[in-house]
Amino acid sequence: QVQLVESGGGLVQAGGSLRLSCAASGRTFDSYTMGWFRQAPSQERQFVAGISGSGVSTFYADSVKGRFTISRDNAKKMVYLQMNSLKPEDTAVYYCAARLGWSNTRNPLFYDYWNQGTQVTVSS
Repeated sequence: QVQLVESGGGLVQAGGSLRLSCAASGRTFDSYTMGWFRQAPSQERQFVAGISGSGVSTFYADSVKGRFTISRDNAKKMVYLQMNSLKPEDTAVYYCAARLGWSNTRNPLFYDYWNQGTQVTVSS
């Protein structure tokens, strides 16, 4: 069982930066692939970035590649999403998610644990 608590959302101007943080509970955090997803109003939940349990492997949606960076600190049981060069189209509720074992899946149905989400708003 993993519980996830997210922080760091807010309002930022286009071109600015934000960092999202996600704190996890549980004893085997490094056994989980972690992912970030987002959902804008009237849209389906969309994959943003993922990272393996060791942190060695990362994968990104094309729309954020080169602007966003996912990372994790297993000693602190934290995962982060550094978002740079933000655009208005990045506006959404952002979710942290976990799945046991390694997978580079982008399908939210294959992630088992989710947090409550945090709003990110990018103004033009």
